[in-house]
Amino acid sequence: MIEIIILAIALSMDAFAVSIGLGAKHKDKAKSLAFMAAIYFGFFQGIMPLLGYIGGKSLLGLLASYASWIAFLLLVIIGIKMIYESFETDNADDIINITHRVMLILAIATSIDAMAAGFSLTVLAVDPLVACFIIGIMTFSFSWFGVIIGAKTGTWLETKAELLGGVTLILIGFKILLT
Repeated sequence: MIEIIILAIALSMDAFAVSIGLGAKHKDKAKSLAFMAAIYFGFFQGIMPLLGYIGGKSLLGLLASYASWIAFLLLVIIGIKMIYESFETDNADDIINITHRVMLILAIATSIDAMAAGFSLTVLAVDPLVACFIIGIMTFSFSWFGVIIGAKTGTWLETKAELLGGVTLILIGFKILLT
């Protein structure tokens, strides 16, 4: 269960980083934006791993002997991507109007990685629905606080969150491979 909590925290770092940027840019409407970001990001981060799990389960029969390696590679690739993105400077700076369409696009974009990470649920001894619920709730919370933190402190924490999330996913990948 601790693996799921760590995975949930790591996966929520993308949404957390984007939420910080949104809060920093839209301080005047931080409370309503925090709720909107939490709903969108939490929902999609909770659903996407389930889709990855279902896809992984359907392929598991064909790839059972390689499942740990596949989960390892996916988590390492996602982790490296997050680390790389933590060094980029172009995040949510250009987003001026936050509409439901913009939030939908941001939520899908930040949760695509969670779908790939959902495959790793096939090799962990956990209930996938419980895992996805935990991932969704964790992302909801991180997104909410990310907007509030961004509104109060600016964007200095944004890249550090993505870096931490990336490193954590890589470490989870190694743990899956070694167990």
